[in-house]
Amino acid sequence: MEKKVIEFNSEQRKGKKMDFQSGDVVKVHLKIKEGGKERVQIFEGLVLSVSARQSSSPKITVRKVTHGVGVEMILPLLSKNVEKITLVKKAKVRRAKLYYVRDLTTKQSRMKYKDIKDYIQKEEEKPAEEVEEKKEETRTEEKNK
Repeated sequence: MEKKVIEFNSEQRKGKKMDFQSGDVVKVHLKIKEGGKERVQIFEGLVLSVSARQSSSPKITVRKVTHGVGVEMILPLLSKNVEKITLVKKAKVRRAKLYYVRDLTTKQSRMKYKDIKDYIQKEEEKPAEEVEEKKEETRTEEKNK
């Protein structure tokens, strides 16, 4: 029975990746229907938690402060109304759920963020370093022969 549930959940999640965790700042592009028209609205905020990662319907809680009022949205990732989610900044946090941020002011809750451009560049550089190390190893082997 458990294998069937796991297979079902993996089939539902195909094509969707979760590259973010709590502490990251994301932009969520939501489809909104107003009358006969449909538009895309962007909700940018801090990811407080990611719940049900392994299930067929994972959810994230995103929080932002607008005009001094905190607004939170619980978004199912596989919803048809969520067009896409883009990662803006990454932060290193020590908790899986950042609910304590609700009680802090905006200034108190500042975290040390890394721009996503820097994060992407570091990940791209890693394989290049490994390739260089392999080249050096082959050169030393050729010299030893």
